[in-house]
Amino acid sequence: MTSKPFALAAALSALALVLAGCGPAADTAGEERGGTLRLALNQSEDHPSYVALENFSDRVRERTQGRWNIDVYPNENLGNQQESLQLTSDGSVDLAIVSGTQLENLNRDFVVFNLPHVFESIEHQMRVITDPSIVGDLYSSLEDRNLTVLGGFTQGARNIYSSRGPVTSPADLAGQKIRVQESKVHADMLDSMGGAATPMAYGEVYTALQSGVLEGAENNEVSYETQKHYEVAPHFSRTEHLIGLDYLVANTDRLDRLPPTDRAVFDEEWAATMREFTDLWTTATDEAISELRSQGVQFHPVDDAAFREALAPLTEQALRTAGPTARTVYEKTRAEAP
Repeated sequence: MTSKPFALAAALSALALVLAGCGPAADTAGEERGGTLRLALNQSEDHPSYVALENFSDRVRERTQGRWNIDVYPNENLGNQQESLQLTSDGSVDLAIVSGTQLENLNRDFVVFNLPHVFESIEHQMRVITDPSIVGDLYSSLEDRNLTVLGGFTQGARNIYSSRGPVTSPADLAGQKIRVQESKVHADMLDSMGGAATPMAYGEVYTALQSGVLEGAENNEVSYETQKHYEVAPHFSRTEHLIGLDYLVANTDRLDRLPPTDRAVFDEEWAATMREFTDLWTTATDEAISELRSQGVQFHPVDDAAFREALAPLTEQALRTAGPTARTVYEKTRAEAP
């Protein structure tokens, strides 16, 4: 079997050969008059992010009279998120959708949007992440790595689901091994809520729940339904402890070579794409909830005040260990809360 690193290297070598033979034309100022931007995505073709990004590509191509095209590579075809982020930095890939935890590994200040209850709703989240007066310095902070953050897609509210029963207060999590993403702040969050955080790869969760290695996990309704985790953990408790975020990150050099008129088109259509994705995500969430109810999933309200009290010290601790930008962004974000 061909190894993944070898396959990835071979794919990128093939792309390099193609680009060498028919690369975009550039004028004397170094601006590119047209070409193809490669975008790495870890989701499948039926995910709202792929649908929105394909529509983004169509609109950019139409408005630039075919000068620019965005090729979306789903299913980690250009590597996992960590790999695609590195490839974007070195210019082998032009754009990538990556989770907030990936950027936190490059600049600790990005922890601010991975903290519990920093956003009160998706509307609050999207208003903040598209406001340059709040995120401008944060988004430009990776340009020394040749990366520019352009905004993002919501991951929706994350909640606890369990095979044992309802989790209505932190006390109900005692002794339960709950899967979290492989991130220190996510592990600390779950531990603060009263459970035993168990970092684990996403694809291993169903089997771990089925075998009893895990008692539960935390995620949004769409992922819970599409991965069929409800079959082995049918109790979904609305902790809504975090509204997650994926970012669109661009290779700074490539972005800067877009002519001003084409860059304006790109920016306008990316703003429209963020709005479209939010609508698609809302619809997908409603459909997932309807399907889950039909499958017998039990949705449980929680003691929101108890969870917020348990998580409050984690937020302050994380802000102390980050840079001053993180606290400024956090305070501005909370000031925008409804």
